Amino acid sequence: MRIGVLGTGNMADALATHWVRAGHEVAVGGRDAHRAERLAARLGGGARAVGLREAAGFGRDAVLAALPFGAGAEVVRDLRPALEGRVLVDCSNPVGPGFRLLTEGGPSAARLLAEAAPGAHVVKAFNLCHEDVWRMRPPVFDGRPLAVPVCGDDGTALARVRELVRDVGCEPVAGGGLERAGLLEATAALFISLWVGEGADAQAIAPPLAYAAGPADGEGGGSQAGKGD
Repeated sequence: MRIGVLGTGNMADALATHWVRAGHEVAVGGRDAHRAERLAARLGGGARAVGLREAAGFGRDAVLAALPFGAGAEVVRDLRPALEGRVLVDCSNPVGPGFRLLTEGGPSAARLLAEAAPGAHVVKAFNLCHEDVWRMRPPVFDGRPLAVPVCGDDGTALARVRELVRDVGCEPVAGGGLERAGLLEATAALFISLWVGEGADAQAIAPPLAYAAGPADGEGGGSQAGKGD
């Protein structure tokens, strides 16, 4: 694939490293040309440093928006012509001080990108983990690859992002349409507050899949998720 990367921070570095190793062509674009050059050199594999607009145009198969929530929509709006028809992957988390969800009551961060570039096919993915998890080769825990929820409305775009998830060594999980991206972002806010604020193991809050809808034999009592008392 030809992948454009918007941004030169930790998430851009972590994810693009896997994609270069997988043999994809990568172009890194940033407002700071020197940072883009340093990241491209670190990625190796023929990765190139370009401007933001050039990175958007280069990403024929996918464009990663590795941008802070506050700047993402503005950058994408400026690149709108270059993003026409592109698969735009949003990995941002609109989480503010006190682990507050900054988009509460309004459009998700992913929806804001879709509104800023209506000709792009926005897909939400890679937002639930710290960048150091994405640097793992691969992210496998207790013998099980990390599962990555993916939300979007375009079938071709979803298939492409699922491939990129597998290139990171993870398993894609269908998260529904883009209208569910806000749920992923809210989940990130909850998980971050548990991990950082409480020092709790967020993974321990969900039962194994076999018990998710209640014991199959009807034992155990208690109310089932989604059912009334």
